[in-house]
Amino acid sequence: MKKYIVFIFSFVLFYMLVQLLSGWVLTAFYMPDLSLTNSNLSDEVVFGQSSFLPLITSLTIATISYYLSQKLFVKNMK
Repeated sequence: MKKYIVFIFSFVLFYMLVQLLSGWVLTAFYMPDLSLTNSNLSDEVVFGQSSFLPLITSLTIATISYYLSQKLFVKNMK
């Protein structure tokens, strides 16, 4: 169980790190479409919704892969 907790903790840590780095890179290389500046644009900014569904899905897949790898590793050792 201790191996599983370490695995999930490191997985979540790396997942968050990749999300932060990809967001930083996407923001740094964002090029706005200047052709839209002549049209009537509102001054209101709307941000997207955040969801935990991708993280939960990734954790589920990581859990399944962890248990499968443990079962295959034990069978290969015998």
